[in-house]
Parts: sequence; structure tokens; C-alpha cells
Amino acid sequence: MTSRVMAAAVLVCATTACGRSEQPATTATPAPAPAAAPAVPPALGIYVTNETGGDMSVIDAATNAVVATIPLGKRPRGIVASPDRTLLYVALSGSPIGGPNVDESKLPPPDRSADGIGVVDVRQRKLMKVLPSGPDPEQLAVSPDGKEVYVANEDIGQLSVIDTSDGHLIQSFKVGDEPEGVTVEPGGKRVWVTSEADGAVFVADLAAKKIVKPVKVGPRPRSVAFTPDGAKAYVPSENGATLTAIDVKKLAPSKTIDLGKGMRPMGTRMSADGKLLYVSTGRSKMALVLDTATDKVVGSVEAGDRPWGIGLAPDEKTLYTANGPSDDVSVIDVAARMVTKKIPVGHGPWGLAVVQAP
Repeated sequence: MTSRVMAAAVLVCATTACGRSEQPATTATPAPAPAAAPAVPPALGIYVTNETGGDMSVIDAATNAVVATIPLGKRPRGIVASPDRTLLYVALSGSPIGGPNVDESKLPPPDRSADGIGVVDVRQRKLMKVLPSGPDPEQLAVSPDGKEVYVANEDIGQLSVIDTSDGHLIQSFKVGDEPEGVTVEPGGKRVWVTSEADGAVFVADLAAKKIVKPVKVGPRPRSVAFTPDGAKAYVPSENGATLTAIDVKKLAPSKTIDLGKGMRPMGTRMSADGKLLYVSTGRSKMALVLDTATDKVVGSVEAGDRPWGIGLAPDEKTLYTANGPSDDVSVIDVAARMVTKKIPVGHGPWGLAVVQAP
């Protein structure tokens, strides 16, 4: 075979797949991309409302890292989980941010369309809807059966009882000016609301539909914590540097606990056995530990810059505080009484909820 013939044969073989039957060319259909796996909530999540950022930071307690940010709306502050831990309720407010030394006459008018209770799905990490709330909701609590949320409406001095299924107003109570802390008494029959301006706690009887009694405490009370048996309540007075212990049966103060000069107690979290009360102190930067048997402070740690929201891990080995001005959350080793990490979150962290995955 001449070289010219050999070259032609090679060319033919190369273009016709020599030695094989010729079939029309086909294009392989790519396999469909797998569906994105649904977000899995952390086994233990720290959910932080960021007041100035308008969103929520989700922290995985196993890694101490932010794993999601959920847009919410204006001024998210109070936060509470539903009893089954599938939902988070967040107070959203269209009132402008004020505070100490702020001339309120120079603030913009409130945006009442922004007021509401945001409902966040824990599994989907998504704001599902916003329930009506009344003006300027600040803090809130949920009923033991999850059917109602109790909302402090700061601008109008009202406690609103909201149906969680459709958001309708079930009933309301006139309380003192600037209500803030809202806590359900063990047993679920009464709701306690602090009034910053009145220096009192208002106790609402849900069945009787009336305020049973206002209990005088110290100036600017911010929250309420009960012992598990419901016999005793503690109310921090930010401007009084005190905790007021209240006999729940008598609805009367039993003791005023002096926390020391310069202390600004705000948030409270009770241990499961009721033996220890953890207190955040805002501008004092401390987290305090109170022995409820002696009503004496038995420990303290410098938590961060104005710690407000406070939460305790279920094993009670770790305490968390939301530190507004520094945009972070402190992780505190309870036994060592030291901050082990500060986790950057959104702008102006305010409320905090520690929630096990549903």
C-alpha cells in the first residue's frame, strides 16, 4: 500500500470510528441536581434579636458560631419560644429608638404599621407571618398551651392577650406606664407585668379578667423571675440597684436585696431547681449569681458591654448574654465564672432565647 493510500485509510478510520457500527451521536442528559437539604436547626440554638439591625442571629451552641441570619422587621426586642419549640415569637416595634438622655421631641414619629408579633419557624429559619400586637410591643410571654401570647404595649400602658392562631385580641388590661417585663406565673393563671414608670408589678388574673393588685417594687423594674414552685418572685430594679423578693401568695414584698452601688439589674434567669438566679446588669456590665436560699450574691462575672438578654443552657453549665453596644453575645462558663468567648452577631443585640431543637 502506497503512503498516499495509507494516509487516506487513516483519515477514513478516524472520521468513521473504524471497526465499529456507525450510530447517530447522542448527548447525555445530565442527572437532576439533588434538592437542597432543608435547614436543620441546631441541637441547641441561641436565638438573638438585633434591635437596630432588624433581624435575628441564630447561633449553634455546639460551635459557638452564627449559622443563620433571619430578617424580621423594625426593632425586634422581646423573644420567646412556643412550648413545643417549633416557633419563636418576637416583638416588633415601629417606635423610634430612644433611651436615656435622648430628647424624644426630636425623634421621628412612630411607624405603627411596623408593630406586631413576628412568628418565626425554627426549622425553616424563616419569618412566617406577623400577628397584630397593639402599639409598641416590647416584651412578651406565651401561655403554657401555646394558644396565647401576652404582650407589653409600652406606649399605651397595656397588657394585650393575643390569640396565636389568628392574632385577634382576646382581652387587654390597663397596667402602669411603660410596661416592659412579662412573665407567666407558674400554673398559667396569672401574668405579671413590670411598669418602669410606676415602679410596680401589675398582676393580671386571666380568668377574672382584672388586675389583682399592683405590687410596689424599686424604680424602673425590668423583668420577673419565679421559683419553680411559684412561691417566690424576684423583680430587678435597674435604677434602684436592688432585687425585690415577693411572696406570691401574699402579693407583697418580703425582702429588698441591695446589689451594691452602681449595679443596674435588668434581665433574670432562674435555674431549673430554683436555687440560683442569674441577673444581667446592663450598664454595670456584670452577670450576677444569687443564692435564693440566702438571697445573697454568691458570684459575678464581667459579661460584656451592657448585657440585657440572658439565657441558660439546659445543662446549666453555660450562660449567655446579649451585649447591645458591642454587637456580640458572651458565652459564660458557669462553674469557672468566666467569659470563654464573645460571638459577633447583628447590630444592637437585645433579646435572647436558648432553645433545644424540636
